[in-house]
Amino acid sequence: MQGATGLNTIHRGTCGRKQNSKSRMAVMFALLLLASFLGEINLLEAGGKNELSSSASSDAYIVYDSYQRPVRFNRVPSRIVSCAPNMTEILFFIGEGKRLVGRTDWCNWPEEVKNIPSVGGLQDPSIETIVSLQPDLVLASSHFQKETLQILESLRIPVFVGVVHRQYAEVFDLIRKLGALLREEEKATRKAEELSRRIERIRTQTQPLSPKPTVYYMISFGDEGDYTAGKDTHISQLIRWAGGINIADDITGWRYSREALILKNPDIILVGKGRNAPEQLKGLAPYRSLRAVQEGRVYEIDNDLIDRMGPRNIEGLLDIVHILHPQLKLEGIDRGQGW
Repeated sequence: MQGATGLNTIHRGTCGRKQNSKSRMAVMFALLLLASFLGEINLLEAGGKNELSSSASSDAYIVYDSYQRPVRFNRVPSRIVSCAPNMTEILFFIGEGKRLVGRTDWCNWPEEVKNIPSVGGLQDPSIETIVSLQPDLVLASSHFQKETLQILESLRIPVFVGVVHRQYAEVFDLIRKLGALLREEEKATRKAEELSRRIERIRTQTQPLSPKPTVYYMISFGDEGDYTAGKDTHISQLIRWAGGINIADDITGWRYSREALILKNPDIILVGKGRNAPEQLKGLAPYRSLRAVQEGRVYEIDNDLIDRMGPRNIEGLLDIVHILHPQLKLEGIDRGQGW
């Protein structure tokens, strides 16, 4: 879940791991040599002129990230590595995907990002690969480790950590902030406002509907434990906006009671694709006793559209509306890629 742990994830980056100080120093020294070498290549390509230094002065500016860290720039970033899928999607949403030179294995949308080099996983990206791509900005989120952040900043690579926690309004704020970072404030603000208006058009058409079905968003079940989306999550917001009632609005956070699930007995269960959950639940006690399981109302959805807080959530919202109210013909809403 994006933002479920927030700043603690970064601060826990080095906890529970002991590293040999000599090996760490060796890695740091190698990375500094690599950065120095890449810098020399840049100088040669620029005819011996350091473009970064020459463009400083009046062009310099500061943008504060989600943790109120000042991120300083001497010029507008043109080579970006994104270590957060939702940040990758926002970058394309505001029409600045052309700046992306690196991404994580989890950054899988839009389709063209698959042609961009990967730097590895969310929590363990390859620092060497990041440095080799010569970025002037790294975008990160709550999964980013403090150790990685410190190393990149020691190499003078700006890192902007953008986090959305649980309220969807934070998505709009992050879109605007990324626009400010790229000096595209007007365009980003316009895109955020358009997205907000589209969501509001959906809400105005679903809220008068009655009755509203009860819904359970099944993140995991069985031996993995019962996890769902409590009332303080953006997923619960999406269920309400789609014209449903989240049965887990009696909790905060993600862990749910199996007994409460059986007692609430929801009309509809939503579950991520790829696990064949509808068939699994039919043969698994006590879930097989649930009304939604017995009546075939367990629906698989693309959980990237739901879990990943970003502009594509509107596509997930439309999917939920279609499942909850298949008879409803939404007016003034077109489907697309969220943008």
